[in-house]
Amino acid sequence: KGTRLLDLYCGVGGIALTLADQFTEIGGIEEVGSAIDDAAANADLNEIENVRFVATSVEEFLDESTRSSGPLCVVLDPPRAGCSPQVIRGLLRLRPDRIIYVSCDPGTLSRDLGLLQKGGYRVKEVQPVDIFPQTAHIETVAKLQRD
Repeated sequence: KGTRLLDLYCGVGGIALTLADQFTEIGGIEEVGSAIDDAAANADLNEIENVRFVATSVEEFLDESTRSSGPLCVVLDPPRAGCSPQVIRGLLRLRPDRIIYVSCDPGTLSRDLGLLQKGGYRVKEVQPVDIFPQTAHIETVAKLQRD
């Protein structure tokens, strides 16, 4: 509590809504308007009032964002291609205290973690999650903290 959460690439709000009771306020950013409509409907259905969803690209949102004032945690769940250089620059400018990066591609996760480490973040934990048994696909969750 007392910390804000920014869920980038939030889709229909699954992560944001699951974590809603752990944060004072949450913002969800997603480019697909119909997903944002569903996220807002999910929040209403679950009577969650501390979440606001915005339909815009993560790049545009971060371009308009300034350095965070107060504690901020960011959850990233980008597409398989990972984060664009513009998103990495925007995150480094925003300077959240913590970043939780959810990835479906170990190669792009590795690339992006390297860039975030050069920008002053330390990888604290990495956890692979096999949600597709009997396949080569894994999700990986990495926790980073600003130095």
